[in-house]
Amino acid sequence: MTDVTGKPGTPTAGSALGKVAHAGSDNITRLSENLRTRIPPLTAIPLPRKVDERWLGARWPIRELAAPPPGSTLKPVLGDDGPPLIGHTLDGMRFGLDFSLRRFAQFGPVSWMGVFGQRIVTLSGPEATQTALVNKDKAFSQEGWKFFIERFFERGLMLLDFGEHHLHRRIMQEAFTRDRLRGYVAQMGPALREGVAALPAGRPQLYWAFKQLTLDVATQVFMGMRSAADAERINRAFVAAVRAGTAVVRYPVPGGRWAAGLRGRRTLERYFGENLAAKRDADGDDLFSALCHAVSEDGDRFSDADIVNHMIFLMMAAHDTTTITASAMAYYLAKHPEWQDRAREESLRLGDDLPDLEALESLETLDLVMKEALRLRAPVPSLARKTTKDTSVLGHYLPEGTMVAVSPTLNHYSPEHWTDPLRFDPERFGPDRREDKSHRFAWMPFGGGAHKCIGLQFGGLEVKALMHELLRAHRWSVPEDYVAKWDYVSLPVPADGLPARLAYR
Repeated sequence: MTDVTGKPGTPTAGSALGKVAHAGSDNITRLSENLRTRIPPLTAIPLPRKVDERWLGARWPIRELAAPPPGSTLKPVLGDDGPPLIGHTLDGMRFGLDFSLRRFAQFGPVSWMGVFGQRIVTLSGPEATQTALVNKDKAFSQEGWKFFIERFFERGLMLLDFGEHHLHRRIMQEAFTRDRLRGYVAQMGPALREGVAALPAGRPQLYWAFKQLTLDVATQVFMGMRSAADAERINRAFVAAVRAGTAVVRYPVPGGRWAAGLRGRRTLERYFGENLAAKRDADGDDLFSALCHAVSEDGDRFSDADIVNHMIFLMMAAHDTTTITASAMAYYLAKHPEWQDRAREESLRLGDDLPDLEALESLETLDLVMKEALRLRAPVPSLARKTTKDTSVLGHYLPEGTMVAVSPTLNHYSPEHWTDPLRFDPERFGPDRREDKSHRFAWMPFGGGAHKCIGLQFGGLEVKALMHELLRAHRWSVPEDYVAKWDYVSLPVPADGLPARLAYR
């Protein structure tokens, strides 16, 4: 065995006690995960409408973030700290879109609020968003993400800036070429067909079913992992790391999300580190192998540490966003059965063969539904940044070192850019309307600018493959009066797991 220094050691009473403590902590984590699938988080527990209205309607003293430089024509950013200590943290988690819309109505596209013990400026609407994401004068860095996820996704692509980000992105693009995507599609097809066929008829929670499916696909396609026991362990580690970023208690309390996330990160580092040499020696068709062998046009390669960091980040980026998108699509297709029938008809026309890349791309109805679901429920509702110097957005002064949150969600509900934005209407993305072209940043579920999601094509293909199999094998519905409540504790997910009536077709 090895001690914490990595040198040979011998078993001690302390190490034995450590194993016992670790096992106990694992049991606590598993218990909390099991409870999550059955009990909604505290922020999603139903309360009387008047209580919610009073909570959401609370007002706090408005202050300036910082005084603009003397003699400038800039305006201060206005906002409020919210409740003592916790600020608006719980408000955003409980009310999500409603909370954001109220803040926008009160303060406009540029405001600040207290959240997670920080003062964070929120940029909403296409114009404000464009300033930060196009970032012409390099005033906005990815440092904002570090507060939330650096402990768990250290040096992932999303956390890198400027020249270093550009270099790493160029190398990583070799893992997402069209030929590579074609290979990934071929690998994911059998796993998705088998998993969807095994879904139980009745009222399963579709979100949790999809999450297991996408995690299974990720461990196979991304890592070439075939061991069910290893896959379960790695999947738990990813889930823990993802949820830890928005922990209110940012300290490793046993059973807490922060502690589970740190433990998950260590598990992932060990796994990728132990398997890296074998991946370098064999040219496999999984993403892990692709990163090990990726070479840019200039001959640049990833170091071992780079590969470990990027794999951990890419797994997070892939499975959570895919699960959320598929869940949103399933919900809207259940609420609008005419669209479900239309999408099913297209899928059935493909026949019984597993669809390849071109076949998935031909599913136009699923494409429209996916884009509308991404508009209504953006999987990543906020993008973190930090100012590198004094700057301004729409005439408002932001000093150096300001934490910034860019809000794709509000762009997706702008009445200036979308017809009846609260309504489910996939035709808005059709060739005759293309409302998403009303502004470069009107529709931005994958971010924008230099940091636009590198795996967006892969994610879209996986979602379409999953929904294609679901349409072929099942019909599903929800009660007419059912309205999904979305939990924003981490990323937006159905608080009740999205129970649906599932029947074999």
